[in-house]
Amino acid sequence: MKHFPTILGHEIRMLLVNPGTYVAGVLFLGVMGFVFTSMLQDYSEGPIETPPAVRFFQVFFIPVLFMVPLLTMKCLAEERRLGTMETLLTTPVSTTEVVLGKYGAAYALYLGMWASTAGLFYIFQRFVGNGQLTDPGPILGGYLFIAVSGLLFIAVGVLASSLCRSQSVAGILCFTLLFGLIVGGNYLASATWVERMQSVPLRPAVEYALIFDHLGDFTRGVVDARQLLFYGSGTVLTLILSVLSVEAKLIHS
Repeated sequence: MKHFPTILGHEIRMLLVNPGTYVAGVLFLGVMGFVFTSMLQDYSEGPIETPPAVRFFQVFFIPVLFMVPLLTMKCLAEERRLGTMETLLTTPVSTTEVVLGKYGAAYALYLGMWASTAGLFYIFQRFVGNGQLTDPGPILGGYLFIAVSGLLFIAVGVLASSLCRSQSVAGILCFTLLFGLIVGGNYLASATWVERMQSVPLRPAVEYALIFDHLGDFTRGVVDARQLLFYGSGTVLTLILSVLSVEAKLIHS
């Protein structure tokens, strides 16, 4: 892994000159700014029991569904389309280093975009002036959830990019996979046919993978080791599949 820092630095620079990164950043800040403005107005008009951090992070899936595809759709698909993947791997670097370098760069920018919203809570404190509403517990828990769940979300984007030659197709595939993971789980949990399957392993598996339930636990300060295992193992498995996908494409090319 001695070449990983070099690849990581190169990929970060490439993302910083990629127009898609700035499109993702503008859309992300626009959506979260709209959410924050609406939230600021509601809390200024009267008391609300729900902490603002909980309401703020409840819409995390909206920016994730468009930000992650924009950050990851180009990372491996573009290399395959241009035929530069074979050239890159003729140098003394492994497929694992390439995949992890691209993954690490996308994840770093993902965290950077979310970190840029931290100042919104300072603004909220100045305008609303209620220390109880800006309790650091839900805020820190929300950002911890963003960091932990982002590991898996970015890995899904890298996997989608490794499966496609077109970055547009990779973006659509990433959006579909993330939508199924985040929103589809909630649909399955509330489906009548799943509720009747008390003795079938499918129901516990669906409940274990409910992303919104994980968010609720994190914002309440409950960090379950099973949830960390879910995101950690899911990330590792997804990245392994990405490496295998790249290697399989090279063999058949």
